[in-house]
Amino acid sequence: MRLLRRFVMRFCSGIIFAGVLLTGFAFAQDSTSASTSPLASTAATPVSPSIELKPDASGTVPPEQIRELLRRAEEKDVENDKRQRDYTYIEREERHHLDGHGGVKKTESRTSEILEIYGEPVQRLTAKNDKPLSSDEAKKEDEKIQKIIDKRKNESDGDRRKRLEKEEKGHEEDRKFVLEIADAFNFRLSGSEVVDGHDTWMLEGEPRPGYEPKNRDAKILSKFKGRVWIDKAEAQWVKLDITAIDTISVGFVLARIHKGTRVVVEMTRVNDEVWLPRHVQFHIDLRLALLKNYNEDVEQTFRDYKKFRTDSRITVIGEPQE
Repeated sequence: MRLLRRFVMRFCSGIIFAGVLLTGFAFAQDSTSASTSPLASTAATPVSPSIELKPDASGTVPPEQIRELLRRAEEKDVENDKRQRDYTYIEREERHHLDGHGGVKKTESRTSEILEIYGEPVQRLTAKNDKPLSSDEAKKEDEKIQKIIDKRKNESDGDRRKRLEKEEKGHEEDRKFVLEIADAFNFRLSGSEVVDGHDTWMLEGEPRPGYEPKNRDAKILSKFKGRVWIDKAEAQWVKLDITAIDTISVGFVLARIHKGTRVVVEMTRVNDEVWLPRHVQFHIDLRLALLKNYNEDVEQTFRDYKKFRTDSRITVIGEPQE
């Protein structure tokens, strides 16, 4: 499932936070900037001049204008990716396990706290099926976190540098993927629409015939079409709705994204400085190592974004408090 999650994260913001995240551990929050609401505001960051989409004499918006708008949105997305690492949040994932006829045979959910430990995002499971963990389960989570803390605490400078360089290389590949979207599709303006209180341009895109991707992973873009809603004032994409137009086999495991598979992502503005995921829906239909099948509808919600201080001190379990 990591493979599909990575693709979705790449397509949507270069979506769903890449990979199956590790367990997490609480650390000090900045009491001045932390907020229980994802829409809380602090000092606003400067906003670039908006881009107007103006029809030409034929009544259509020239593709150069649309492409410039998309490139601006891509640049914003790259900046969001960087700022996202300064935030903790709550993620709730609900999975509907489907039978061979598409009926729901089981539903389960997991709620986690996503935090940062020594520059690494980690996941601390807090509830299953909307019920708090038992004391034994919570203890196991703490033990996992302790192992991560001990490992990172004793990491050499050289090992830490190599790890961070590897992580940054992955982020750079994600950014290259995102920056190809404007060139890989033919987009047209289909109208204006208010989305979550934001006045947006609604664009429809289809793969550009004959396009040769610069990034190897971008080859998959030719298998999708979709719509994107871009905030008029900020040139920031607010919503994305993509559909597979062909069946795709992915990776060294037998993982297939079937024709008609749909991914919907909605973003929200946080602290007047960054846009982060609010709601994601997608479908998993794959087989791992010819052994296990996954056929699921997945819904993820993200809330309680809180900015933490870069100098926050991690509190180790059992460590004396100063």
